Amino acid sequence: MSRNDLRSLFEAALTAQKAAYAPYSGYRVGAALRTPSARIFAGCNVENASFPVGLCAEAGAISAMVAAGERVMAEMLVVGDGEALATPCGACRQRIREFAAPETPIHIADRNGIRASFGQSSLLPHSFGPDNLTGNRRD
Repeated sequence: MSRNDLRSLFEAALTAQKAAYAPYSGYRVGAALRTPSARIFAGCNVENASFPVGLCAEAGAISAMVAAGERVMAEMLVVGDGEALATPCGACRQRIREFAAPETPIHIADRNGIRASFGQSSLLPHSFGPDNLTGNRRD
């Protein structure tokens, strides 16, 4: 991935982060992913007064990708603020697993740039995925 490609992914995630709806936690997250066809899809976290029904930024980006007819993620970047890395939650790690290969890079950033990068399989080792469901058809 070229430096410019990574920069465009970072900018898309930052733009999404600014649009986040986080009135309860105040913790805004943006995520952007790139498909093998070079399309970029972004999402932001959307909180809800009924906390369990909020939406993570990663889930929003994945939903946008699927709605556009894409099914494979080549790379993802997540932006959050604070000292701790804004790594995807467990549910989003499983969502990422559905559309990413084990080596797919997941970059974790803050507003100043990328702080860490992981392969998908290192975020969710020994995961359960589509290949576990033999005989079932994937769209």
